[in-house]
Amino acid sequence: MNPPAPALPPRPRTRIKICGLTREQDVDAAVAAGADAVGFVLYPASPRHVSAERAGELARRLPPFVTPVLLVVNEDAQRIHQALAFVPNATLQFHGDETPAQCLAASAQGARPYLRAARIPLDDAVSFDLVKFADLHSSAQAILLDAHVEGYGGGGKAFTWSRLPPSVNCHLVLSGGLTPANVGDGILQVRPRCKSLAVDVSSGVEHSRGIKDPEKINRFVAAVRAADLQTV
Repeated sequence: MNPPAPALPPRPRTRIKICGLTREQDVDAAVAAGADAVGFVLYPASPRHVSAERAGELARRLPPFVTPVLLVVNEDAQRIHQALAFVPNATLQFHGDETPAQCLAASAQGARPYLRAARIPLDDAVSFDLVKFADLHSSAQAILLDAHVEGYGGGGKAFTWSRLPPSVNCHLVLSGGLTPANVGDGILQVRPRCKSLAVDVSSGVEHSRGIKDPEKINRFVAAVRAADLQTV
């Protein structure tokens, strides 16, 4: 009798966040497509801005195990705590110039899970010390990689993924300029460099600013799952 074949390692599963949601039907489309998290932008200068109250209304549509994320930019801790009263189960996403101490203060000394965005130069990713940044923000659940453009947010631009460090000892979230056409390549390039990888998309699944396209969301999710099948 032949010995049993060795068990194959489990394939990684890339978590997916759809960000910048403003409408009920877009929340429903993200959930139906299989998103793990949805993001609400509380930054007033963003075209996808919603109030904390509106974010709470939209978040109440979410089923169990789909995480709401509140994106803030250089907001004071008191206002963040007020926003969390509307979305009490939310993860925070700090997307501005917040220091590690400010992130900890706003997240109740790390008791509230949070993501910290790293703004990666478009044409010179090597100049950004991602290993040091991740170490400084070691209390973050993950470091979110976004393109450094004028203002805050990636502006639908993708930085050069291949220029990232070969090994970063943390969980990463790849963002910035992702679309159904390029997300698979991004996953294959970045996943070997970190503990685990998630992806975050906003403009790449829209047909206009702040208005999501259900067909693009479905194509994006399908592309992520196809990339998962190519790696072990």
